[in-house]
Amino acid sequence: MSKKPRIVLLHGTPVAIEPIQRAFATRWPEAEAVDLLDSSLSIDRAKDHDLTPRMFERFVELGGYAHRIGAEAILVTCSAFGPAIERMARELPVPVLKPNEAMFREAIGRGQRIGMLATFAPSVLTMTEEFEQFVAEAGGEGGGGATLETIVVEGAMDALRKGDADRHNALIAARAPELAHCDAIMLAHFSTSRALASVTAAVKTPVLTAPDAAVDRIRAAIGG
Repeated sequence: MSKKPRIVLLHGTPVAIEPIQRAFATRWPEAEAVDLLDSSLSIDRAKDHDLTPRMFERFVELGGYAHRIGAEAILVTCSAFGPAIERMARELPVPVLKPNEAMFREAIGRGQRIGMLATFAPSVLTMTEEFEQFVAEAGGEGGGGATLETIVVEGAMDALRKGDADRHNALIAARAPELAHCDAIMLAHFSTSRALASVTAAVKTPVLTAPDAAVDRIRAAIGG
């Protein structure tokens, strides 16, 4: 029996676990997807406008632990820590992937006006910076003029944390028509991917989620 590739999934909130595990189960069941959860990451991120030096150190430490337990690649599932993820990647000999690059690539392939529905406000700044950086790098591929319009859906994350996924999905879907003029709508976080059916029913615009695209990308990165 061939050895399963171990992929460590680094979570800053428990609500990200189910969507990415479901994506692995359907798109790459041969992988050994291991969850590493530190819920204090999202708690502390919400307290600080900027990523602190200590947060950078914590990501390096968590990445080192993931490598020591046999990670062949690391996928960070929370979208609020972009620069800290980059720092971790520089310190490790295995691929480290941000959660949203593959979704960004698919979005700008749909057109120039991109909408995003977010539920965790502290993530918006770093995601916007990552999107703009990606667009600049993809200029030669036709994405150089893409713009991003973001709506933060108040109350949705709180509902999900309380176990009310239906309300979470309904709140997100209720705001989706405000982005109907866009060429594509991204559901910003792994946790918001569970609202896909509700949002798709609310708009005719293509709706994109991160987990499936992330699994495909990490599989390609290590040749799985």
